[in-house]
Amino acid sequence: MNEKIGVIAWDMGLKETIIELFENDVKNNRIVIDMLDPDNMERQGLKLEKKGVKAIVARSGGYRYISGTVNIPIVQLKITAIDILQAVKKASKYMKGIVLIIWEGVYFNYNEWKDIINAEVIVEKFKKNSEVDEKVKKYIENKKDVIIVGSGIVCSLARKYGMHNIFINASKESIYDTIKYAKELVDNLEEEKFKTEVLKTVLDGVHDAVIAIDNEQRVILYNERASKLLRKASEYVINKKILEVLPAVDFMVDILENRADRHGEIKQLKDLIITTNTSIIKVDGNTHGALCSFQDITKLQKLEKQIRYELNKKGLYAKHRFEDLIVKDPIMRGTIEKAKNVGVSDCTVILYGESGTGKEMIAQSMHNISPRKDSPFVAINCAALSANLLESELFGYEEGAFTGARRGGKPGLFELAHGGTIFLDEINSISLDLQVKLLRVLEEKEIMRIGSDYVTPLDVRVIAAGNEELKRKVDDGSFRKDLFYRLSILEVDIPPLRERRGDIVTLFKHYLNELSNNDSDSSIDIEIEEMLLNYSWPGNVRELRNAAQRYVLLNEINLDESEIIKYDDVEKRNLDGALNLKEINKYIEDKIIDMLLKQGMTKTEVANMLDISRTALWKKINK
Repeated sequence: MNEKIGVIAWDMGLKETIIELFENDVKNNRIVIDMLDPDNMERQGLKLEKKGVKAIVARSGGYRYISGTVNIPIVQLKITAIDILQAVKKASKYMKGIVLIIWEGVYFNYNEWKDIINAEVIVEKFKKNSEVDEKVKKYIENKKDVIIVGSGIVCSLARKYGMHNIFINASKESIYDTIKYAKELVDNLEEEKFKTEVLKTVLDGVHDAVIAIDNEQRVILYNERASKLLRKASEYVINKKILEVLPAVDFMVDILENRADRHGEIKQLKDLIITTNTSIIKVDGNTHGALCSFQDITKLQKLEKQIRYELNKKGLYAKHRFEDLIVKDPIMRGTIEKAKNVGVSDCTVILYGESGTGKEMIAQSMHNISPRKDSPFVAINCAALSANLLESELFGYEEGAFTGARRGGKPGLFELAHGGTIFLDEINSISLDLQVKLLRVLEEKEIMRIGSDYVTPLDVRVIAAGNEELKRKVDDGSFRKDLFYRLSILEVDIPPLRERRGDIVTLFKHYLNELSNNDSDSSIDIEIEEMLLNYSWPGNVRELRNAAQRYVLLNEINLDESEIIKYDDVEKRNLDGALNLKEINKYIEDKIIDMLLKQGMTKTEVANMLDISRTALWKKINK
C-alpha cells in the first residue's frame, strides 16, 4: 500500500544503513528519517506523525519516550546480544573499565558471555529514562578510567559529561527485519482499517440495531440503527459500561454471565417492543463478550395490522386453516382428509355443499395448505352480483369501457389473484355468456379486461363451489358441459350439519365460548343437547352459530319446530296410516352406516361390510 514509515536515527551510521537497505523507499519518501534530538524526543514523534507516517521505528530509549505521545504504532529496533558484544569488543580496545548501561527490557546475561568477551564489564540496568542520568553520573569521578557502552541516550549523556562512549549499533539484519516488519504492520493495519470501515458501513446500513459488549461489559460496537432506536449517540456509549449508559439492555449482561445464546425473544424497552437475537462471542473456544441484534417491531406490528386490514378488506387474505376447524364427526373427518389431499395439488376443484356448510372455510384451508399459500386468496360470491357487474369484477375493465368506468381502469379479481387462488362461490348461478369467458381463463390461462384489445397472462388456481350439483344443471342446459368437466377435475362434497350430527354439540359449545369471550360456562343441559341433535339445521353451521349467539344473549334455544325431527319416532311417519317402507329402509340404512363410521371403521371397510362399492357408499352418504 506504500504507506510512510518514520525512523528516528541515533547516528549517521544508522541513517546510512537504512538508505543502503531501502534506497527506493527513502528516495520516494516512503521512509522518512529524522536524526535524534535528545531534548525534544516527544515532539519528534508528533512531528513525524504530522508528516503522515503510519508507524515509527525507534531504538529502546526513543521507543519509551515516544510511547503514549502519538496515535500510531511504534516499532522498537531492539538491541540484540550480538550488537552488545560487538560494542563491548570495540570498547575493550581502549584498555579501560567497561560500563554497559542498558534498559532492563534488553536481554543480556553477562555470565553467559564473559569467557568470550575476555574483559571485565560492569552491567548497569535501568527501568525508566529518568534513571539513565544517575547511572552515567555514577562514573564521572572515574571517567578517565572507564568507557560507557549503551544506547543513543546513554552515549549522549556520556558525551555531555566528557566521558568516552561506544554506541551499540544495530546490525544490518536487525535494521532490515525491523523496518520490514514495520511496513508489513502498516499494510496490515490499513487492511484492517479498511475491513473495519466496511464492517461499520454494513452495520450502519442494516435495518437491525447491533450492540456488542466485551467481558468487562463495556460497549465495543454500537451501530447507527441502535443509536436511533435507543436515542443515545455512540460517543456516550462506546467503551462505557453497558449498565451505566444503556440500563434497558441489561439482558445482555445476563446472557454474558450465563454463557448461553438466546434467539427470537420479545423485549419491552419503554415505548419500544423489540425482537432480539443475542449470541456469545467466542474465539478459539474462549468467551470474549456478547453481541445482540434487535428490531423495533412496534412499527412492524402496526404495518402488519394495516396490511391485514387492507387484504381482508379486499378479500386477498385466507385466514382459515384445517387445524382451526372444529371436526369430531367421522363423516366430516373423512371430508377434511379428502380436502387436504386435494388442497396440496394445483388442480381446479369444485366444492359441493348446502349454504352455511363452510365451503369458503374449506377453500381457504385448501389454499393455506397449497404451494400458493404465500400468494393472494380472492373470494367472490357469484350469486351476489348481477351478470354485468360480476363480469367487471372478475375480469376488470379499461378506462372508458362503459359509462361510469373508473379513471385509469380497474384490475379484475383474477388479476389480483395472480400467483394465488380465486374462490368462486355459488358458481352454479353465473350466466351462460360469463361461463364462456370463464372457460377461456381456465383453458388459455389468460384474461382480457372489458374494453381492452390485449390479453394478460395469468397463473391462478380456481376453487369453485356450488349449493347444487352442476351435473343436473348440465343436463337441463343451464350450465356448459365443457366448463363443467374443466371445473370438476376434483370434487369435494361437504355434508350438511344434519348428516354429521357428531359435530353439532361440539360446535355449539365452541361458539358459546367464542361468543362469550370464554367468560361463561359452555356446558348445556341434556334436554338442549337433544333439541340440537333432533333439529334438521336447514341453515347448517351458520344457523347453528346464530342459535349459539341467541343462547348467549337470552339463555334460550329458539328453533323452528317444523324442522325438528324425532328420529326415534320415524316409524310413526306415514301417509294416511300406511307405512312408507322405502323411507324406513333408508332410515335403517343411514343408521347402520352412521353407526359403523362412528365406531371408527373406514369407508372401504363399511362398503365391504355392506357389500356395495365405495362409490355407492359415497352417494348414500352425500344424499
